[in-house]
Amino acid sequence: MTEKRFVVVTGVSTGIGYAVLEALTGAGFHVFGSVRAEADSERLQSRFGASNFTPLLFDVTDAEAVAQAASAVERQIDGATLTGLVNNAGAAFPGPLLHQPPDEFRRQIETNLIGQFSVIQAFAPLLGAGPPRRGAPGRIVNISSVAGSLATPFLGAYAASKHALEGLSDALRRELMIYGVDVVVIEPGVIATPIWDKAEAADFARYQPTVYGPATQRLQKWAVEHGRLGPPADRVSSAVLRALTEPRPPTRIRVVPSYLFDWALPRLLPTRVLDWLIAKRMGLLPQTGRKTSA
Repeated sequence: MTEKRFVVVTGVSTGIGYAVLEALTGAGFHVFGSVRAEADSERLQSRFGASNFTPLLFDVTDAEAVAQAASAVERQIDGATLTGLVNNAGAAFPGPLLHQPPDEFRRQIETNLIGQFSVIQAFAPLLGAGPPRRGAPGRIVNISSVAGSLATPFLGAYAASKHALEGLSDALRRELMIYGVDVVVIEPGVIATPIWDKAEAADFARYQPTVYGPATQRLQKWAVEHGRLGPPADRVSSAVLRALTEPRPPTRIRVVPSYLFDWALPRLLPTRVLDWLIAKRMGLLPQTGRKTSA
């Protein structure tokens, strides 16, 4: 009889996390999934059943709660090794960097980077990065973004967190080779999830008095329109399943609407040319006779 495979996934209440939960339970994994609200815990428990899903109630920015969740998982898997840890939980706090409040920038880094770091440290021993456990070493799958390589105006804080997560992932993958624990990065582009409802409701009014006011409105309109037309979240969950089960997965798996236009061409263009194209599209080029002071 094959032993049950266990995976921890953060942020499973909606969007990509929910799609990953659905894909992994469908593939026979038992998922320990983090949520921040008791109501989500009950809803998902009812939907997936206790034999397939165990809710973990914590916010990734609460290191003590993360550690408690890791202890609870350790007790339940009873000496077995986790097959995987999927770091999905995250958020985006948009705004022009010259005017974005430092506390908001700090919260972005806390949520998308330090939170992932805390989760990795807490669960790594259960993946095999520590005393011997029953079963093969597991894998860490970090959900990054194409913003981890290609930064967009007004998403500087988000891009900074994802650039840092990419660097952390590379260093971690090399450090964990000694334990046989692999690290794979998933880089989604625009994916159709409920996050775009949040984007539509985002308050950019505080930036309207600045020179960036009109451009922030353009970005918000573009993001909502294109986000809702993006590929479904199950494209990302398929990439996560591949990262956890393929014998030798690539270190990075990109999930974008068009590989040519959303990844390859922007990477091939000279940086100054790409800067100009983005600035032209968003109305950020200097205009004759207009003062460009912040």
